[in-house]
Amino acid sequence: MTPAEQSATDRTDPIDLQSRSYRITVDDGRESFFALSIEDDSREDAWLMSDTVRALENMR
Repeated sequence: MTPAEQSATDRTDPIDLQSRSYRITVDDGRESFFALSIEDDSREDAWLMSDTVRALENMR
């Protein structure tokens, strides 16, 4: 079984997720949007990026 096939309930090691928010500007500064990245720093292939407005730490 590859790590991608392993379900979250099968994991015994703790997952250390980090979130970062970005403001992405395109078209020479005429347009911009916000994005959220959620990453597992222990694995290069475990990340998710979505357009949103806030980082996880700010969602209370």
